[in-house]
Amino acid sequence: MALLTSVVAMADNKTVSSPDGRLQVTIDCNEGRATYCVTYDGVQLLKPSLLGLKANIGDFSRGLTMQDNARQMPISKNYKMKNAKQSDISYKANRLQVDFTTKEKIPMSVIFQVSDNDVAFCYQLGRGPKDNPKCAIVECETTAFNLADGTTTFLCPQITPMTGWERTKPSYEEEYEADAPMNKPSKFGVGYTFPCLFKGVGDTWILINETGVTSQYCGARLSDYQAGTGYTIAFPQEGENNGFGSPTASIMLPSFTPWRTITIGKTLAPIVETTVQYDVVEPLYEPSEDYKPGRYTWSWLVWQDNSVNYDDQVQMIDLASTMGFEYCLVDGLWDKQIGYDRIEELAAYAKSKNVKLMLWYNSNGSENDAPQGPRGVMNNSIKRKQDMAWMKRLGVKGIKVDFFGGDKQETMRLYEEILSDANDYGIQCIFHGCTMPRGWERMYPNYVASEAALASENVFFTDYHARQEGFQMSMHPFSRNAGGAFDWGGMMMNRMMSRDNKSRHQRFTGDIFELATAITNQTSINCVAMYPNNLEELRQFELDFLKQVPTTWQETRFIDGYPTRYAVIARKATNGKWYVGGINGTNATLTLNLQLPMLAGQTVTYYVDEADKKALKAQKAAAKKDPKAKPAPYWPNPVMKTLKVDKNGQARVILPSMGGLVIVEN
Repeated sequence: MALLTSVVAMADNKTVSSPDGRLQVTIDCNEGRATYCVTYDGVQLLKPSLLGLKANIGDFSRGLTMQDNARQMPISKNYKMKNAKQSDISYKANRLQVDFTTKEKIPMSVIFQVSDNDVAFCYQLGRGPKDNPKCAIVECETTAFNLADGTTTFLCPQITPMTGWERTKPSYEEEYEADAPMNKPSKFGVGYTFPCLFKGVGDTWILINETGVTSQYCGARLSDYQAGTGYTIAFPQEGENNGFGSPTASIMLPSFTPWRTITIGKTLAPIVETTVQYDVVEPLYEPSEDYKPGRYTWSWLVWQDNSVNYDDQVQMIDLASTMGFEYCLVDGLWDKQIGYDRIEELAAYAKSKNVKLMLWYNSNGSENDAPQGPRGVMNNSIKRKQDMAWMKRLGVKGIKVDFFGGDKQETMRLYEEILSDANDYGIQCIFHGCTMPRGWERMYPNYVASEAALASENVFFTDYHARQEGFQMSMHPFSRNAGGAFDWGGMMMNRMMSRDNKSRHQRFTGDIFELATAITNQTSINCVAMYPNNLEELRQFELDFLKQVPTTWQETRFIDGYPTRYAVIARKATNGKWYVGGINGTNATLTLNLQLPMLAGQTVTYYVDEADKKALKAQKAAAKKDPKAKPAPYWPNPVMKTLKVDKNGQARVILPSMGGLVIVEN
């Protein structure tokens, strides 16, 4: 942490404002309890909210004395990223450090950094007057977010541990609820997973998150709402990871906690575009090589467990090669159904096709009952390094590690150990069945993305979730993906959720909707969930788009949208072209007037789902004839044409229900 040089004048409270002066934080201490409040454009969005924590060395939530030596200084830094929503990032903020002491004279500092739309704060615990203690157990935080009355919520509930399929939960795959009041209890009674989106007073948007979590602390979530207090930071549940590991945090002294972040905007643009999760952290090690972004094929999503065999994986490698994709992911059970020896053959075959393999691993073998293997490798330092050395010899370039199920410090240590060891062997990491990333794209240069959401496999599993895809996908740009890279698990190009593309339930989204998710979702290695049959079934322009769709971006801009209804996001690719993706998650047709100043006056390539009026008419006629009959599957028609953006940057578009659009700069 940088030293603070200038001293704030003595006062009963301390304030720090953003560089533009619109966002202000006020820190106070009344009757021994520290609080902060947040205003934007003079409107209080967070009422006085508690600060502090409790540790085995003392209570840092009450009996505090605020010192008069608060220090403030400007922060300015520029840095580059290749695996996030923006490549060249400039961060400017004002930083305030306020010092407190307990009755035992043990110091605690609260550090705030306030940029134009973001508040980030953390705690520093020091040593006592005699240079002791030198370590502590943080038992809980009293950190609160006391949002103004009338705020509504867009939240994903946490679930109780060791529940669900094979006792793998929490797997961070629960359903969001939109536009709910704060006082509505969470579905499972244990609060909400980060990031947490709110619509505050005056239609102001607020995203609460955390970043900078390493092996030195536990991950957290928000509690249920309590009147008068608001939401508080909640530590992991005792039963996570089969009860293994403490739900508290063990730290050295002096030590800093992770950052709590609050992003605020009059529109959703600051929410979608925020980089605060990277702004306040630093890389923890150097990359061992120049990690490559790209696209990957994945048999398991529709072909499932039985496809993890040598011959089917050859088909997926051939598909990746035909499409010019960089990677093919071999999913769980490969250790039994293919075997280590034949994986060596498969890797050699992939190399001959200019494709690199990624391999699936179970994160453990002791914390849940997930049967897929390899098990007991990634949580064993000796076996982990042996397998990683083997993968390096074969040219395997990535791993997908699954079934973590918890936020304990012990689990954060496992994430970090996997990432650090993988970097030693030139391997990139994707996590599934896992928690939300917390600045990890910047902290760990071989980290790619996490699932941490109700992802694509659920569309395959049930008709219900297939119908919910539009709702979920139009939520993620404003919450899950706003906070970190998101491995949703693929643009799904089969229209029916079956290997023959004729049976089981249908996909309810249009083809262009699926293509648009390559833009509305952000990850530097993106799954294209297509299959060999799609080479004959898709229109040529769809195949051509998939062959060239980028995965790395110079810039991201929010264009239009509302969480769980629709989303339009623009991203400037590293090739210099702008791509705009839009999805309609509702059951109604939307007419949108898009503001696209970056494309003003241009004629652009335009992919769009259009309502199939003939099919809709036939569907209505069939329903009238037999109201009890199951309607025939329906999808809008994907088309490619041109669109003229006027000189003012405006373009009028029509999106049918569950339809999408893609605009590409020529």
